[in-house]
Order: sequence, then structure tokens, then C-alpha cells
Amino acid sequence: MTETQALREQYREQKAALLQQLQTTSASTRGIHGVLVKFAQQVDQVLAELWARAGFPAHFALLAVGGYGRGELFPHSDVDVLVLLPDGVVPDQNSELKQQLESFIGDCWDVGLEIGSSVRTISECVAESAKDVTVQTSLLEARLLVGSAELFADFGKRYRQHLDPAAFFVAKSLELRQRHNKFENTPYSLEPNCKESPGGLRDLQTLLWVAKAAGYGQSWDELAANGLATEFEVRQIKTNEALLSLIRARLHLVAKRREDRLVFDLQTAVAETFGYRTHAPDGTRLAVRASEALMRRYYWAAKAVTQLHQILMLNIEERLHPAGQPLSRVNERFFDKGGLIEVASDDLYQREPHAILETFLLYQTTVGLKGLSARTLRALYNARHVMDGAFRRDPVNRETFRQILQQPEGITHAMRLMNQTSVLGRYLWVFRRIVGQMQHDLFHVYTVDQHILMVLRNVRRFFMAEHAHEYPFCSQLAAGWDKPWILYTAALFHDIAKGRGGDHSELGMAEVQRFCRDHEIAQEDADLIAFLVGEHLTMSRIAQKEDLSDPEVIGHFAKRVGNERQLTALYLLTVADIRGTSPKVWNAWKGKLLEDLYRYTLRVLGGRAPDPSAEIEARKREALVQLALYALPYEAQKGLWDTLDVSYFMRHDASDIAWHTRQLSRHVGSAETLVRARQSPVGEGMQVLVYTPDQPDLFARICGYFDQAGFSILDAKIHTASNGYALDTFQVVTQMLPEHYRELTSLVQCDLTRTIVEAGPLPPPSRGRVSRRVKSFPITPRVDLRPDEKAQRWLLSISASDRLGLLYLVARVLARHQISLQLAKVSTLGERVEDTFLIQGPELQQNRKQIEIETELLQALGTV
Repeated sequence: MTETQALREQYREQKAALLQQLQTTSASTRGIHGVLVKFAQQVDQVLAELWARAGFPAHFALLAVGGYGRGELFPHSDVDVLVLLPDGVVPDQNSELKQQLESFIGDCWDVGLEIGSSVRTISECVAESAKDVTVQTSLLEARLLVGSAELFADFGKRYRQHLDPAAFFVAKSLELRQRHNKFENTPYSLEPNCKESPGGLRDLQTLLWVAKAAGYGQSWDELAANGLATEFEVRQIKTNEALLSLIRARLHLVAKRREDRLVFDLQTAVAETFGYRTHAPDGTRLAVRASEALMRRYYWAAKAVTQLHQILMLNIEERLHPAGQPLSRVNERFFDKGGLIEVASDDLYQREPHAILETFLLYQTTVGLKGLSARTLRALYNARHVMDGAFRRDPVNRETFRQILQQPEGITHAMRLMNQTSVLGRYLWVFRRIVGQMQHDLFHVYTVDQHILMVLRNVRRFFMAEHAHEYPFCSQLAAGWDKPWILYTAALFHDIAKGRGGDHSELGMAEVQRFCRDHEIAQEDADLIAFLVGEHLTMSRIAQKEDLSDPEVIGHFAKRVGNERQLTALYLLTVADIRGTSPKVWNAWKGKLLEDLYRYTLRVLGGRAPDPSAEIEARKREALVQLALYALPYEAQKGLWDTLDVSYFMRHDASDIAWHTRQLSRHVGSAETLVRARQSPVGEGMQVLVYTPDQPDLFARICGYFDQAGFSILDAKIHTASNGYALDTFQVVTQMLPEHYRELTSLVQCDLTRTIVEAGPLPPPSRGRVSRRVKSFPITPRVDLRPDEKAQRWLLSISASDRLGLLYLVARVLARHQISLQLAKVSTLGERVEDTFLIQGPELQQNRKQIEIETELLQALGTV
């Protein structure tokens, strides 16, 4: 065995022992810090031996830089080193030295070190650091490993001479802002990067970098000694830094590589290293998943780091610019310090607890105030113990909070700032329970508290003129609404009871009723708020799952909402709620369904009883008005319309009826198959019309084509005319860019026609790619088959993890049992689908066949 091989084996054994020790390390500052220091010391010894073996001149030096320079090393992090040369030494002009360097770096890799190396003279280091703040930061943490102490001292002196602390602070602040933007400015990502995300370890490192560059200290204790942090803040920083460090180290351990993202695939495994379990020893499922418990702990730590980071960065900035901002008095308790609220004294909140909520009311109501100063943030952070049960019951505080809710402007910013400073969760104790709570429903991409604040923002935007272009109909309704704060309160409470078990709508309704009593909200307003919280899922469910062409569906919903005021409020909250779940969930088609339900219900509430014949005549008249623009022959529509029954006209709006008539009026009675496609009139995707002699497996054949061609079906309306023709309309989307829709429409019209005419065997379903979220949090497929209220047709409801071609799997089963489909409502909620089908067929009358169909559907949905 060679010396290098022997050193490699020794390094492996020592590293394995440290990895084993890491599994039992506590989340204390001393525990994890000690292990990380040992990892660094182990590498120090290996590098020192390799350096000595390489035979470099005594006036050279080997430096640890970057994270390794701090004297800590995570299990699979890069080992960043700098070979420091005296000025005048040029390796490219010295073949022997160049060979030495290459041999040394090669030996490092051979031993098993993931080395990141650079070779520079002192002058080159100074020049590079002046151009690149990343290099400057890396060199700031340089540590001598082996070699010339004199050369290292000279390097440190010259580096310091060229380091401008104020410019460095600005550069690191801008870099931090860009990094936070990359992670959407939130520590609450469902797959956070525990190093780079807001509230991660990099935020703490940035603090130490700017403090060290300014000469304010190199450790948390030194920052406290220099008056930049309190002893309490330092304890909090150390506690949360230790937890984040241990999570990152265990993440490396579980992944067996450098992995800083808490991805779904690894969350449970990491959580189990902390002792969290998803199942009890007897196998029963615990109320909280292991991953959920870990992630909540992570979010609380990241939130604390975010708060402390903001306080200390502002303190350092003020120390670097001692002139500061001019003060102007707001009232006897507060000053305006350059647009930031400054407390008049550090102990203000301890002496006058009422000032805590007054801070946020001032933030809302005083023009020019855009945030809190470092002094105020620190005072709030140190006053958390003041916000106890007596504080929450205080009538003055309750009145102030009610005023915050009822202000005409600033509600979103105020509530977000209250949440960031932990005031919201301490005043509304029920809100505190959902801070950092994950939602494993493949639907929401935010934690519960962030989702609530996002919904609050969405509601607020309906009342802002500058956002009227986003959702014009919602803005139009909001313009006539007299009390926006009612909707804000409902948004704040609509998911407040998530994660408790049971129906969170009912539990939330009880919570908001208690809140309204405590805050003396008028009974009429309190009843409306409670109604909104209790029913906030109803409108979405009916719009996306039930047949809106059925007058009974609309009638029952109208009876449930009771009046136009409650309907309008529920509509606005529902749109804001769906938009606040995930950027992927909302689409124009969902918007159309909700708006249709709103308008249909409004007619009933306005005293117009559901009259299908009157509604049909109105749609026909409107369709004829649109057709008049195309100079069709007199009564061109009659041949087609005579073959269509009431259900067709109830299920299609006037624009669709006009489009169908234009395309089909000349082809009624012919034996040809006709496929027409157009860009969807309600947003993204295409609308596809199929008119062809009916056949038993037609729906499955069409779904098979869309599956093979990579389209997702959002909606399907299936109708069989009295002349035996199928008239089907599909709403489909694809990943193709919208500007290619002309080519796509031609392609679909040609290829789908051929697929239907050739009538070959149904193609095998494609195996759609399954996302990591679905793999980590799979949904147990559910199938529910029951007769509709009239017992003439059947409702088939399906819930499963989403993937391309899912509808085709369902269609194949239905075709195999000769079941005809009349309506398909496809609802994609993030990465979960909840589809509803209106079907009929003779086999559905037999219990044995029903069970057989349901079993086959479950098997098909389970083939992920």
C-alpha cells in the first residue's frame, strides 16, 4: 500500500467515526460546533501531511479559505484552500513548481478530499478581491494551515489596507437581497435550502463577515462585547445556529453527498435522525408526520434568524454611518427616523405594553413610515414575554387590533410585519399554532401562515385601483363593497384551524366567532365573517365538481348562501383563496367556472326561479347575435339545433353554441368526422370540438390521443345528438408556448381526425412522469360511485395524484364496461386531481359490476 493509499484509508476511518458521532450529536451549540471543528481539524492534519510530502519552499503558505477558513467543516462540503505565493513567483514560468502544485492537488483528490483550490500571490489576492466580492469574502476568513507565518501576516496586512468596510457592507447587503429574491424572499419554502434560503446559515455568516470587515468582532460573543448584540440575542442566535447546523450536517449524512436543500425525498429520513416518527411503535399513524415536526422546528429557527439578522444588520449599518438619519417626533412614544419607526426608549414596551400594537397602527396610518428601526425591532424582540394572556385580554389592545383590521390601507404590510416580528402569533394565540405548519396535500405550496397572508394580500388587491386589471370582475364587485375589513378578517381566519384534525372550516368558524365576541364586532358583521370561514371551500367545490347546468345544483347553492351580499363576499374570498395556494393552481378555466356559478346563483337570489327553457332561449338568442357577424344562410343553425336537446344548450354558453354552429351547420347528416380546434376563449390552452358518428370507445380514443400527444384535459363536455352523432368539446393545455397555437390547432385537427377514423386498438397508456412531491407524499387513490339525486345517471368521483394521461386511464376502464360519459369535470389542485364524471350504462345497475368497475379504477389509478 502506498503512502497516499494509507492516508486515504486513515482519513476514511476517521471520517466514518465522526459521521457516527454526528448521529448522536445534540442540537446544542457545543455539541454540533465541536463535531464540525473535528471535521475541519481532521482535514487540517491530512493537508499538513500532504504539504510536507510535496516539499514546497518554506516561504510558501497553505491557507484555508471560505467556510473551511472558519475552522468548521460540514461532512461533504468542499475544502477550499489557497496556495499563497510571494510576489514575483509565477508557476507558469517554473515547470518544477507547476508540477509540484499539480501533484499536491492531485494527491488531495486521491486521498478523498473534495478540494477547491486556487494559487495566487499576495498582489493577485488583493487585485482579485478588489474586483470580486465573493473572493474578498473568501479571503476574509483565511486561516493559516501550514507554511510561512510571515507571508500570511503580510497577506493579512495588505488585504486589510484595501478592505473598505462600508463598501463591503453595501456589496454583501445587495448580494443578500439577490439571494433572498432567488428564494422568493421567504424562509417558508416547502423545500428550503438550510444554507442559502432566507433565515438560513448564510444570513448568520453574512452578519459575521460584515462585522469582521468593520472590526466589530469575529464571534457572537465579541459582537455582544462591542454593543452590537445583547446577551439574550446572542443566546438566541447560538441556539438557532446550532439547530440549523445540525440539520444541514444530518442532511449531508442522510444524502451521503453535499446537499443543502431539505427536499421532500430526504425530509422524513432527516427527521428520523432527530427522533421524530410518523408511526407509533404499534404501527398507528401519529397526528403529525416526522417530516412535519422537523420542518416546523426548522421554520421557527429560520424565522428567529430572520428577525435577529435584520436587527444586527441595521445596528452594523448605523455604526458604519454614525451620522444616521434625522429624528422627528411622531408622538410621545415614537420618532420617525428616516422613514423607520423608532421607539423613544429601549424599555418602552415593558413600561407601556399598549405601545406594541400601536407601533403597527402607526405604520399603517402615518404617511412616510416604511418599516421599523433596529432599536424598535430589538425592543419588540425583547418584549415577547410581555405579550401574555393578560395582554391579549386587554380591552385597549383589542380595540387597537380592531383598528388595524379596519384601516382602509396598509393591512397586508401591517399583518406581514406583525408576523415577521412574532407579534401576530403572540396576540392571536390561535394564529401562533399554524406558524410554520406544512400542508402535505400537494395543493398548497406555502405554510399555513404564509398562505393566509397571501390570501389576505389577494383580497386587498381587489380593492386597489392599480390591480384592477388583474381580475376586473372581482375589482368591480369589490368597488361596491362597503366593509373590506370583513373580508380581511375572514381571510385571516379561514384556515386558522388547519392541522387539528376534524373539519377546519367548522373549527375556524368557532374561533372567529370567539374573536368577534372578544373584539365587540357587531353581530351582523360577525355572522357574515363566520359564514365565510365556515363555507370558504363550498363555492370552489361546487364550481369544479358539480354540473352547473343543473338548476337544482344552483338552487341548492343559492339557498345555502342566502343572499347577494354573502354570495359576493364568498366569491371574492374563494378567488383569493385559490390564487393563494400555488401559482400553478389558478387558471382562467377555474375563474370561468366560479364566475358562471356566481352569475347563475345571483339570478336565483334576484328572484328569478331557475327556468331552463327561458335560459335556453336566452342563450340561443345570444348565439344568433354572434352568428349574424358571419353571414351564414338564413336559419343555417336549424339543422344542427334540431338534433340537440335541452342538456346541450344548458351545458354550453352562447359563445360555444355559436362556434359549434359555425363549424357544423354545413355538415349535419354527412358521414364524415369533423375536428376543429381554436385558442381557448377563456385563457390558456385550446378548445377542441369533435363531431363524429358515435362509437362505444370514442371518449377513450380521444383521451388516448391527447395522452400520446402530451396534452392535459381540463374539461370535457360530452353530448350525443338525436342523429347518433357525438358532439364533444374538450378544454386542453400543453407545455408548448402559446405563440405556436396555430401550428398546434392544425396538428390536432389532422391527427385526431385520423385517430378517430382509423379506429384501431386503443393505445397503451403512457407512463407520465411523477413529481418528487407525489413520490414523497403520495395520495391514496379514492373512487366514489353513486347515483345522482334523480337516480337516472351516476356520479363518479375520483381523487388521486396527478400525472399526464390520468384521464385516459379512467376512460379505458369506462370503455371496457361500455359506459357512456356525459360530462367530465377535471379539477387539478396542485399535484392532486379531483375529477367528477356524469356517466350512465346498463352495467351500473348491477352491484357486482359496480364493485368491479370501482376496483379496476383503483388499480388503474394506483399504477404510478
